[in-house]
Order: sequence, then C-alpha cells, then structure tokens
Amino acid sequence: MNRTLLKSVAIAAAAIAATAVILHLMGRIWICKCGYVKLWHGVVVSSENSQHLSDWYTPSHIIHGILFYALFTWLMPRASIATRLTFALVVECAWEIFENTNFIINRYREATISLDYFGDSIVNSAADIVAMVIGFFLAARLPVWASVAIIVFFEALTTYLIRDGLALNILMLVWPLEAVKAWQGG
Repeated sequence: MNRTLLKSVAIAAAAIAATAVILHLMGRIWICKCGYVKLWHGVVVSSENSQHLSDWYTPSHIIHGILFYALFTWLMPRASIATRLTFALVVECAWEIFENTNFIINRYREATISLDYFGDSIVNSAADIVAMVIGFFLAARLPVWASVAIIVFFEALTTYLIRDGLALNILMLVWPLEAVKAWQGG
C-alpha cells in the first residue's frame, strides 16, 4: 500500500472513530434496535431505514464524496489528496453529527415524508462516511464526465425508485414544498 493511500485510510479511520464516539455520547444507538446489522436495507418507510450498513441514501453519500473532491480540488488545487480528503471528512463527519441532532431529526419529521425517522445508527453513520470516501476516490480517479454521470445516475435512480435523492433531500430540509411532500408520499 503506498504512503498516500495508507495516510488517507488512517485519516478516514480516525475521523470515523471520532464521529462514532461523539454520536455515542449524543445517545445514538450502535446498531439497529432489531439487534442485527444487514448489508442492505431497501425499505425506506421503515424503522430500520438508516440503521444498517447501506440503504437507498447511500448513493447520496457517494455523491457527497464526488462533490467534496471537486470543491476541495477547486479551493486547494495544490493540496495533497490526503489534505483534501481530510477537509471532506471534516464536512461529512460534521454533517453526520448534525444530522443526528434533535433539530435535524425533527426537521426531517416535519418537512419530509420521514415521519418515523429517529436518526441514524452509529454503524449507518460510519458506513455513510465510508461511502463518501468511496465517492471522493472515484472522483479522484475518473474523468469529470464519469463523475457527473454517476451523480446523474444515482439522482435519477433514487428519484425514480424512492421519490427522493440528495437534491430533493436538501430542498425539503431547506425549503419544504407541500407539492413535493405530497408527490413523495405517493
């Protein structure tokens, strides 16, 4: 393993561990209350959503990584990839912590169709951070057009299959629209 990759893995592991400790101190549960961890949970309107390793919101975290790679490459073109990854991890980990505050949990319940949402399990938050790192490194390796294609594909897929995605999620958190909420509710 080359030194840059090793350094990046160490940074990511430290960020995930620190986030897990903070989430634990906030009272978040480690795993699903169901008592087990699944690789994939595909039922959005479910008490197990955001409790397992991956779900329909995992693609949005991959998109985060692609966007953070683009942002920090633009802001810090001379910085090493490990430095840019560190900044991306700070933002992603901060979001995972903020997302699991009562403020955001209640906002999801009020403004979106996620009436039963009670926050992520710690294992889900850690997996979301890993998904961001995967997106970051995909963007580092792929041509720009391929990164854009991944974003468009994931947004189209989740919008079609679950009536949600990163763009709709942001819209409904920042500026909820009743028409979108009604459409998402089916």
